[in-house]
Amino acid sequence: MAVPAGRLSRFGRMGSMAAGVAGRMAFDGVRQLGQGARPNTRDLLLTPANMRRVADELARMRGAAMKVGQLVSMDTGDVLPPELAEIMARLRADADFMPPRQLRDVLDAEWGGGWRALFAAFDVRPIAAASIGQVHRARLPDGTELAIKVQYPGIARSIDSDVANIGRLIRLSGLLPEGFALEPYLDEARAQLREEADYGAEAAHLEHFVGLLGDHESFVLPRVHAPLSTGRVLAMTFVASDPIESVEGAAQETRDRVMRDLCTLVLRELFEFRVMQTDPNFANYRFDQTSGRIVLLDFGATRTVPSGLTDQMRALIRAGMRDARDEVSDIVAEMELVPLTVAPEFRTPILDMIMLVFDELRAHPVLDLAASDLSRRLQHMGENLARDGFVPPPVPMDLLYVQRKVAGMFLLARRLRARVPVADLIASYAERA
Repeated sequence: MAVPAGRLSRFGRMGSMAAGVAGRMAFDGVRQLGQGARPNTRDLLLTPANMRRVADELARMRGAAMKVGQLVSMDTGDVLPPELAEIMARLRADADFMPPRQLRDVLDAEWGGGWRALFAAFDVRPIAAASIGQVHRARLPDGTELAIKVQYPGIARSIDSDVANIGRLIRLSGLLPEGFALEPYLDEARAQLREEADYGAEAAHLEHFVGLLGDHESFVLPRVHAPLSTGRVLAMTFVASDPIESVEGAAQETRDRVMRDLCTLVLRELFEFRVMQTDPNFANYRFDQTSGRIVLLDFGATRTVPSGLTDQMRALIRAGMRDARDEVSDIVAEMELVPLTVAPEFRTPILDMIMLVFDELRAHPVLDLAASDLSRRLQHMGENLARDGFVPPPVPMDLLYVQRKVAGMFLLARRLRARVPVADLIASYAERA
């Protein structure tokens, strides 16, 4: 199905989706009333039928709309009921493809009408599709295999209107706690999507990481093919690989090594490089079965890490591993993670959650993510806070992206059932000047 490229057509799709969901809610509500039940708005909204409708429509629209779905599926996988999580998981790496005619129009605009002569082969069937663009495999006359990332038409122009429409839907849903400040997150979503829509900037980020990692024994990165790269097309060398989830069936030693290498990379990004690829979507990591190396993809969401945040994270790790609760309290207040404006009845259990993580790391130097119940305990404590009326204050965006990357590593490690020496890894970086 063609990507809706105009603002009016995209707004119409959003309106149609909202009307369909509302109609379904009304129908189910009347049916429950007829059965003598008192319908709950949240339960009516979060039905498998409604989530399927939302997931399907967001996958057709791509762009900002789909990005929100990706974030929901990544960050709330433990909160959604299993059937809903399975539906939303479609948005992690699976979008509807552009039809060949629309693809041709985009490439004609970027490369000119005679672009087919540049290739010995070009597969119009994409090998991957996500929120901003889709990827095609191609071969140059000299035999060089390329991965060609093509941006969906109209995506860059629709960012502001798409984010505004998504914000309206979120507010109308009634699912946000009263007083929650949504606007800072919408502003950041706009900024991030503008950056991701600039393929020239992504090419520069990829080349920067190639310079940082070079021919690393643990990682493989594609190289930019500059002659075919534009603002809306990113050409790269093709790297044969399998989904990172394929490591789930490997030996324990391999699963442990892969996660140790990925966690070490996150720490190097934070404390050494001070630049981080902040999107931990599983599709951005693949595995080369032949070499045993991890393939790193998609550097559109790359951000500089402020030196002040690096220093604060180092201080937090040192204090937490010493079980210095008062010092941790001061640091997270300075970071605005738990500001002093948070009421004491909420501040105490939040600090309990933070200290619980450090307690786990001290008790289990090698953290077995498959066996640990840390996630379940943190989730339970978070649910209690929500029931008590806690409304989280806005988190500084630089910190939010670091949190997101760390959370993504946690989810992947649990998926791979990996054992990671987290305590030793963080200690080596926390002690460095």
